[in-house]
Amino acid sequence: MTDKIFRINMTDLTTAIEDVPEGWAAHGGRGLTSTVVAAEVPPLCHPLGPNNKLVIAPGLLSGTAAANSGRISIGAKSPLTGTIKESNAGGTAAQLLARCHCKAIIIEGQPQAGKWYNISISPGAVSINEETETIGKGNFATAEILKNRFEGKPGFIAIGPAGEMKMSAANISVKDPDFRMRSAGRGGLGAVMGSKGVKFISIDPQDGKVEIAEPEAFKEANRVFVKALANHPISQGLGQYGTNVLVNIINESGGLPTKNFTLGQFEGHEKISGETMYERIQERGGKPKHGCHPGCVIQCSQIYNDANNQYKTSGFEYESIWAMGADCCVDDLDQIAEADSIMDDLGIDSIETSVAMGVAMEAGVLEFGDGEGICRILRDEVGKGTGMGRLIGGGAGMVGQIYGVARVPVVKNQAIPAYDPRAIKGIGITYATSTMGADHTMGYSIATNILNVGGSVDPLSKEGQVELSRNLQIATAAIDSTGMCLFIAFAALDDETCLPALIDLINARFGLKLTGDDVVNLGKYILKTEKAFNEAAGFSKQDDRLPEFFSIEKLPPHNVVWDFSGEEIDSFWDF
Repeated sequence: MTDKIFRINMTDLTTAIEDVPEGWAAHGGRGLTSTVVAAEVPPLCHPLGPNNKLVIAPGLLSGTAAANSGRISIGAKSPLTGTIKESNAGGTAAQLLARCHCKAIIIEGQPQAGKWYNISISPGAVSINEETETIGKGNFATAEILKNRFEGKPGFIAIGPAGEMKMSAANISVKDPDFRMRSAGRGGLGAVMGSKGVKFISIDPQDGKVEIAEPEAFKEANRVFVKALANHPISQGLGQYGTNVLVNIINESGGLPTKNFTLGQFEGHEKISGETMYERIQERGGKPKHGCHPGCVIQCSQIYNDANNQYKTSGFEYESIWAMGADCCVDDLDQIAEADSIMDDLGIDSIETSVAMGVAMEAGVLEFGDGEGICRILRDEVGKGTGMGRLIGGGAGMVGQIYGVARVPVVKNQAIPAYDPRAIKGIGITYATSTMGADHTMGYSIATNILNVGGSVDPLSKEGQVELSRNLQIATAAIDSTGMCLFIAFAALDDETCLPALIDLINARFGLKLTGDDVVNLGKYILKTEKAFNEAAGFSKQDDRLPEFFSIEKLPPHNVVWDFSGEEIDSFWDF
């Protein structure tokens, strides 16, 4: 069976299964979501109106036995930034969609106000069904309801209350192998799904399988690929301590944003570090190593239990721990885990929401360090959709605007993540030039600036940073199209066998003869397609800038500022 486009019109509640247009056939994941959004979404449309479209696409290698190929891409025009957006997550949905021979789901239109639906996907079939039972429920309750409603092991893509309320920081959640939720977090795409009246999508591949054009070549390429991933020291460190291994490393570098980006180091860093978290997980009978999707050989996720040895949260990531921890000056891991759990249940981005909390603390809404207050606001304000809750759920930029705060760490209205661009300058170029607002995953310069992966570029120097970010963003756009986890990049940068093995996997999957140049050209095409959409939506090079305070406020301990000119930043696009 050939792959198809599953198109769902929520205005007239009709569905269609279509052939894949020739121009889309070579794309998957982010490459496909951005291609479809650029082709079918009017750049000036309202993100929550009927003309925006939600596009969900597995990667080129999704549904196969390729290691670490479980990421799904979700795209639309972002209600947070107004730009084109792709957000991706782990879980089981990508692999199951590919086994349904679904190239992409395109959800368009808008239903009658107040009506909610679920969508069912299986090979050669798609249906829209009215939904009442899960409406208003958090992700955890929804997962339990669906676990009892459906037989077998279907996949689910859902929104929580934040998405139903169309908050600009709402995420889309994807079921993982343990019936927990993984988040496509950035850009407010949960609000877009909510605007379509869709509470959840169920995916049942039945006996569907992905056909491999050259099975033996695929198997050999995967063997080489797995070896490269498993043997890399960064993969091994992530497998033991999770992404939170970075707390002490970034703190030591002086680039850990603290107290709403006023400091580069946090006194309580040891209390929230990956090493401390690892010990606590072991003491409480949790799992320090856990895969967010089948086939992951790195397994940087984990299961974190509370003081009573009961499950509290999973996928307890560095970004979330930094944002609720150092940025808000909370040094209690259990309070941060509680906040993470609440946000998972509400279906709201833990970076955007936590940075918004830091800006609110700057405004005096809470004292820095008040972890209990953060949890209270999440439960009683955000969760109930009060005025304060909707303000926080609108993101850091909105909080800063309403309270008159000058130090608001956003680019294109999206909150800046866990690396201060004054002390780690390569990531600043990524924040500024990303087509989707501040996003570390678009071009993770930390690999080379701090971890010395793929060489070494001094994080405090301007030299080489634009080229570093450009090369990483091009490579990342291509990786995001394969359905691969971004963390394969560490091995790809250092192990000369890794990237050729990845290309061999794609070639064996489809019977192609792609080269490294083809991969680079794919990445360039994606970035230029996204940039063109943004320009048509009214964005210009003046939007590729960091907030003013980075240039005028020195960051301790290095006492450095952001010192790139507009011309230097704009040279990023010279390719």
